[in-house]
Amino acid sequence: MLARSEFLEIVRLTPLVSIDLIVVDDRGRVLLGRRVNRPARDTWFVPGGRIHKAESLNCAFRRIVHEELGLEHVDHGAAHFQGVFEHHYDDNFAGAADISTHYVVLGYVLLLNRSTPIGRFEQHSNYVWMSPPELLACSDVHENTKAYFRQGPVSTRQ
Repeated sequence: MLARSEFLEIVRLTPLVSIDLIVVDDRGRVLLGRRVNRPARDTWFVPGGRIHKAESLNCAFRRIVHEELGLEHVDHGAAHFQGVFEHHYDDNFAGAADISTHYVVLGYVLLLNRSTPIGRFEQHSNYVWMSPPELLACSDVHENTKAYFRQGPVSTRQ
């Protein structure tokens, strides 16, 4: 595990690679969480997380789905790859001055049944389901989340 100061230096020097989960229910609504930490604090955002050093893509996907949604044994083959995106933030996880955050994000669409229970976890204070038009119109939805829907409908084919 990296010390906080070491991770801040990594954030200062290099982009981070992450996975975002564009979770869609059987009514076409998208799951958003209210972020409690930086960057993007106090905005609605899709669940997601960083890929760790030496972690395979499938292991990272399974871990992130478990940590963010509370679901076990979901492989990335169960989702549709939406594409590669970039997220840029003026701030960072530590709130340190003059250090921005740059993510290279692998976006995956994951279809879930409405009855699938979603856990509550430390990254988000609340969860909400919004239709794509609702989230695009909502001022509290982060622009990086809106980017997934500005290019048109997300693909749910597998």
